[in-house]
Amino acid sequence: MTVNSYTGEAIEVLRGLEAVRKRPSMYIGNTAERGLHQLAYEAVDNAVDEALAGFARNVTVTLHKDGSVTVEDDGRGIPVDMHPEEKKPAVEVVMTMLHAGGKFGKGGGYKVSGGLHGVGISVVNALSEAMTTRVKRDGYLWEMKFSRGDIVQKLKKLGKADETGTLQWFRPDPDIFEVREFHWDVLQKRLRELAFLNRGLSITLRDERGDEPRERTYKYDGGIISFVEWLNEKKDPLHPIISTHAERDGTDVEVAMQYTDTYTELLYSYANNINTIEGGMHLLGFRTAVTNAVNGYARKRGMLKESDSSLSTDDCMEGLTAVVSVKLQEPQFEGQTKTKLGNAKVRSIVYGLVNERLEFFFEENPRYARAIVDKVMQAQRARDAAKKARDLSRRKNALDGSGLPGKLVDCKNTDPRESELFLVEGDSAGGTAKGGRDPNSQAILPLRGKILNVEKARLDKVLSNEEIRTMITALGTGFGDEFDLSKLRYHKIILMTDADVDGSHIRTLLLTFFYRQMRPLVEEGHVFIAQPPLYGIRKGKQQWWAFSEPELRSIIGEDGKEFTIQQYKGLGEMDAEQLAQTTMESGNRRLKQITVEDAVEAEQIFTDLMGDKVEPRKQYIFEYAKSVKNLDL
Repeated sequence: MTVNSYTGEAIEVLRGLEAVRKRPSMYIGNTAERGLHQLAYEAVDNAVDEALAGFARNVTVTLHKDGSVTVEDDGRGIPVDMHPEEKKPAVEVVMTMLHAGGKFGKGGGYKVSGGLHGVGISVVNALSEAMTTRVKRDGYLWEMKFSRGDIVQKLKKLGKADETGTLQWFRPDPDIFEVREFHWDVLQKRLRELAFLNRGLSITLRDERGDEPRERTYKYDGGIISFVEWLNEKKDPLHPIISTHAERDGTDVEVAMQYTDTYTELLYSYANNINTIEGGMHLLGFRTAVTNAVNGYARKRGMLKESDSSLSTDDCMEGLTAVVSVKLQEPQFEGQTKTKLGNAKVRSIVYGLVNERLEFFFEENPRYARAIVDKVMQAQRARDAAKKARDLSRRKNALDGSGLPGKLVDCKNTDPRESELFLVEGDSAGGTAKGGRDPNSQAILPLRGKILNVEKARLDKVLSNEEIRTMITALGTGFGDEFDLSKLRYHKIILMTDADVDGSHIRTLLLTFFYRQMRPLVEEGHVFIAQPPLYGIRKGKQQWWAFSEPELRSIIGEDGKEFTIQQYKGLGEMDAEQLAQTTMESGNRRLKQITVEDAVEAEQIFTDLMGDKVEPRKQYIFEYAKSVKNLDL
């Protein structure tokens, strides 16, 4: 384009909902699975906002055979009277204009809401090939229809109606979305969470796509107390759940907490039903209150002497499960992602309520209070021992001169973005991997045997494990309080284990370690699982690799008589060239990136599979035994 050709004609004006269709990812994250489900969440959030306002008690989400979704509530119904400024029915304004809704503080709308930006349902409309809105209100049933944001049927009366409520039916646009199948598991997690956070609200998920419809209703009269009970049902609690619920200065605060005999903290914070995964002022107030209350009681009862150092916040959080939910009129979120709450006054409100409740609970329940303080003091002793272990490890590294573990075969490249670390099962496979690697960008760290199960161990025991210390040193990030992601020496950490039961166990132990002790590595997408082939297939001079049974069948057909097939159970069964070609070379290999889509679900899985209780593991085996493949016999 020349300078002279850049005229006023080159300036494109996007009107109405055109901007949403032009750049959908700006509004819903992406046009794959995440963005698709966001459409349903936007409609559900509107229904839940009616519940927050005190009007809706029931929400139903239905998945239809044609890929469409219906979200229905029994709230007040979207207003159908004429909008004074736009001169259109209010429902038309809500459905077709960005930043239009009852959530911006104008009288009669919502005092508290989750969908703060006012773009929710209009975005759903813009990204749906067909959408129908039905409203029961003012004694009548009203209906409007749309296609890709455009009105195809203006508001009309369908008949009389005694009840009130809103129904939104939409079918996502195939021109926009790469994926158009809604997943039951993904939706039910969010709906269950919303039911926990809104005491007494009944949310039903119905799936009509299969031969037999299935339906599940979530309703928790205990609210977040039920949430904590559910989170801890497979753990051993030290005391009954401690809870508080009050409103101060226009902010509704609800907290439920319980210590268990585990070693990891489990804190979930919400603001107006939005999961603030980065925390914020409400979580800061909570953590400070717990720390001060525990220290205050310990000193008052002589369990902590004046000369003793105070119990740290990290010590006081060990083994604690808590849910902190605040609802306020004008939440200030840091960034569009709404993952951190910035309202300063919320900190002191939460602090005051939690501190008061804990002080009262401790005085009324000295047996439980002592059990909590004992646990926290054990955590402090373990943390001190872990610090000594870290210091000792540092001194050893300084003495050997390199600062890196001796069995690490490092790469030449010093740019972390271009460097990979393979954690390899066993010295033998480590030697093969060393022979097949690209020495410029790939480092090899052989691991001998199975590392410690960190789910059942305190910090001091974790750091006394040689294999774990070796990994921490090789990664360069430090550990615990000193963890610094910016010092990571390899931006790809690849777990490479045998394709057998032992290999799966080692992989699970490593994932447990990274998730529990170095979670940012997982959250930022640095952890991967190598996918070695299960079969090598030859026919004359031709060579194929199959990574699954269906792939094997697609290569050899039904009889496979003319083919020579070798099954690989271990990495050591391949030579260096084969391992490089199939599992290590970036152009040929298959890597599975480990991500955390749902922190609650991840927590449950690690507790079930790696925790102290055997029963959850037995139940897991019963549920999934039929889907197991490639099990060693």
